[in-house]
Amino acid sequence: MAGSPSLADAPPAEWWERLAARLIEALVFGVFYYILFIALWTIFRTVGMLEVFDGRLPGVLAWLAAGLAYTLYDWRAHYRRGRTFGKAIMGIRLAPGGSGSVALLKRSLVYPGPLMLMGIPVVNLLAGMLLFCVGLLILMDKPLERGPHDRLAGTRVVKDLR
Repeated sequence: MAGSPSLADAPPAEWWERLAARLIEALVFGVFYYILFIALWTIFRTVGMLEVFDGRLPGVLAWLAAGLAYTLYDWRAHYRRGRTFGKAIMGIRLAPGGSGSVALLKRSLVYPGPLMLMGIPVVNLLAGMLLFCVGLLILMDKPLERGPHDRLAGTRVVKDLR
């Protein structure tokens, strides 16, 4: 449509908009994690395997499944619609710089992919520090506010001016 702004010209999303979008999604996937954890804990308790890995197995598997689901959702939503439901609520979207499916998958594996590792003791500290550093790098990258996952995919998060 003539006169409408393109994504290439759109201003970058503010850091707080990106954070709010991720928090909205984290709330939904956190509920999914807890439901999955309770189901796995009940199954392992019923079959007498709750003490495997000092009782950590339900948590490890729940984090793995929920993190994998979130990562795959993040990839598919960005590939198909250019945004996740959190980004849609916040009025922001991904501006693909010619990114394809593989580039967006790499983006999702860098962030939020490490969530799959959050159930593993010690590794969860490294995964958490990686996710925290991704957030810091977004704040430090001026003026586009791109994280390493955005740079890897050649994307940026912008305000949805449509």
